[in-house]
Amino acid sequence: MKIVLIPALLLSTAALAQVKIDSPNSGWRNSKGAKEAYTQDVNYPAASVSVQAGQSPTAEIRGRIAGKVKGKDKPATLVVNGVAMPMAVQEDGSFARPYAFGRGSNSVEVRSPDGKARSRSQFLDSYAGKTQSRLRVVLSWDSDGTDVDLHVVAPDGGHSWYGNRVMPNGGALDVDVTTGYGPEIFSSAAPPKGNYHVYVNYYGAGQETGILTVAQVAIITNENSPNERQEVVRVPLRAPGELTLVKSFVFP
Repeated sequence: MKIVLIPALLLSTAALAQVKIDSPNSGWRNSKGAKEAYTQDVNYPAASVSVQAGQSPTAEIRGRIAGKVKGKDKPATLVVNGVAMPMAVQEDGSFARPYAFGRGSNSVEVRSPDGKARSRSQFLDSYAGKTQSRLRVVLSWDSDGTDVDLHVVAPDGGHSWYGNRVMPNGGALDVDVTTGYGPEIFSSAAPPKGNYHVYVNYYGAGQETGILTVAQVAIITNENSPNERQEVVRVPLRAPGELTLVKSFVFP
């Protein structure tokens, strides 16, 4: 009988490298009738991304990373339809956040903090009556315990930000994250044509006033269609209170 010895280091790495996505499930689905809240409840002063009670599994990302302890590692990485962003993980290794997926093909990937392990889910939502995002702006940033705010100004004068998340034209910001990483997501199913301006405000960093954080803004138009376009812009933010124009663009 042949005995194979596996180094303890490899066993330890494997134990820390297990990533499991519980939802969304891979395959085909129809989300008709599902309760999928877009704007999320916010409870200040410490507001983080969380799933509301009653949210359908068709509108959430949930799972676990084995061995992840909050504060001891870098954040995990979440990739939704090609857009990568940091993702906070709880002390028990769990993660859960709402996400408004569009109809058609979608993909979700979660990578461990060291990037050595990952899990992926690919699914197709066939519900033809589902509201589709024609403009999505995703803000994330690379530091914990910091508050960065997304501001989107539309051609008709609408201004979506944490103090006024829903525009009269229907475009809306999903949540205000004050505890680091984000993401904060603006989405519109019927964006007015014209010039848009995207700003980020480095609102605060607690006691660590010298933290340099890098904000990432992804702009996605005509999502899940043959005309989909993505643009990702990264900007360094050096001082709390700093307001930065990240991108001006014309839709469509």
